Amino acid sequence: METPNYIKSLLMPNGRKPAGRRVWSIDLELIWLPFLTATNVMGDTRIPHEALGAPLRLAYDADGSVKFSKTGRPITKVAKDLSDTIRMVRENFTAGLLSYANGVITKRATDYKGMIELANKAGQPIVTRDKANLEQALIRQMEEAVAKATDTPPTTKIPEGKVAIPA
Repeated sequence: METPNYIKSLLMPNGRKPAGRRVWSIDLELIWLPFLTATNVMGDTRIPHEALGAPLRLAYDADGSVKFSKTGRPITKVAKDLSDTIRMVRENFTAGLLSYANGVITKRATDYKGMIELANKAGQPIVTRDKANLEQALIRQMEEAVAKATDTPPTTKIPEGKVAIPA
């Protein structure tokens, strides 16, 4: 089985960094709107023109008043037609990823199993180090809480910062 070009292209860095409102972590103005407009042009979608022309809308409370965040800013939302289409693209995208992975698992089961074993073995020292650092941090937190509650200094000295466990 050969990896399709569209999968290879997903794994290539392109250097672009989105800067605006994001939907599904993808820039709405620079990516979604041109893509969805193109799908309308090609007849693949029928997204209403007003959704493409005014993709961000004010959010309203149940009583019809404008909704504000706790910081006092008005809340905006993405037009329903756009968000529904983007949700469908996301669902189809994840289904495609799973289908590709399933095809590799089915056709190259031994290689896939070997890759999983290599990854687990390579990750084990990191898991061990993180577990030890977490345990020490929790001990430090408990001792500091007890010391604060009883107004006495902690009894155990635990070094500050990360503790490296040899691999």
